[in-house]
Amino acid sequence: MADSSAPGAYLDAASTEPPHPAARAALLEALDAGWADPARLYGTARSTRVLMDRARARVAGVLRARPDEVSFTSSGTQAVHLAVLGGLQARRRAGRHLVVGAVEHSSVLHAAELHEQGGGEVTVVGVDRTGRVDPAAFGAALRPDTALACLQSANHEVGTLQPVAEAAEACRAAGVPLFVDAAQSLGRVDVPDGWSFLAGSAHKWGGPAGVGVLVIRKGTRWRSPLPADEREGRRVPGFENVPAVVAAAAALEAFRADMADEAPRLSALVDLIRDRVPREIPDVQVVGDPVRRLPHLVTFSCLYVEGEALLTELDRMGFAVSSGSSCTADTLRPSHVLEAMGVITHGNVRVSLPRGTGPADVDRFLAVLPGAVSRLRRSAMNTPETGRRSRP
Repeated sequence: MADSSAPGAYLDAASTEPPHPAARAALLEALDAGWADPARLYGTARSTRVLMDRARARVAGVLRARPDEVSFTSSGTQAVHLAVLGGLQARRRAGRHLVVGAVEHSSVLHAAELHEQGGGEVTVVGVDRTGRVDPAAFGAALRPDTALACLQSANHEVGTLQPVAEAAEACRAAGVPLFVDAAQSLGRVDVPDGWSFLAGSAHKWGGPAGVGVLVIRKGTRWRSPLPADEREGRRVPGFENVPAVVAAAAALEAFRADMADEAPRLSALVDLIRDRVPREIPDVQVVGDPVRRLPHLVTFSCLYVEGEALLTELDRMGFAVSSGSSCTADTLRPSHVLEAMGVITHGNVRVSLPRGTGPADVDRFLAVLPGAVSRLRRSAMNTPETGRRSRP
């Protein structure tokens, strides 16, 4: 538990961005005005439908899409699964080959595993040490029987921007639709055009949890992998959470407007962390592309320190950060992203700055981090090893 007296900071926006004031205001208003069933024909239902349509248009405007291309889901993960599995389902006659990047979010990789279990084939394209997919290798992985290709807009653990424009061009030339998981990018940086499917998650930009966005470009073949349902243009089953959708749209517009000034400011703070951490703490590796990256995210790995122990120590001092390589008792596996990059997976810390983070927040974090790492390293050196079996 965090020490409530410690002047810490919330530095885990990549997990979830704090609620945006625009989302809060829109949600409270829509709870009173948007509770009816938008599929019905009476007055209160029509008013709710108008709220839903306006939210759709607002999201479409930010994404440079048509309103009828935008659907709302129950989460970003559901949007990913519908895009990947629905895209594959619609192109079964073209082939059953799927191309994915090695550092995609687990929701994409789990969908790929399900496809493989059903008899499909998956090609995984590797990344360099910054976590970036080689666009030439991505293009070379496309085949005549490729039904779909998947490439995230930016990596969720190390912040590296992916070559979406180049991948989209290769997919266009091969006649293969491209799905882009833009969960970490939407509202922060513009996603290059050329994709066929796109997914996002409202709580990543300060909207409410439980709202995802699925965008299917007009003319793109897609077939729902789920039983038929009348909701959301037959794309997403279940009763729409209209107040949450309205709040998500308001937050996306406001958050994107904020980022015009916030992104450069946050990027400068990230540069400060990238510079000072390896200078002030020995045996630390900062990972991810230092230039082609999200503006708010930095990840580093500390040798001789357990990642979960470091996160717990920082939490005790009031700082909320996360780790891309925390192992669990169930899997004992480090981050698949860091493994694919070929970098240090031990003692990994991801710092992601939410809107409004100031220099004082970063200075306080940098002031306590060296001591936290040093204490844990000393503790590890003084702890006798247990469970070692003697050599026969």
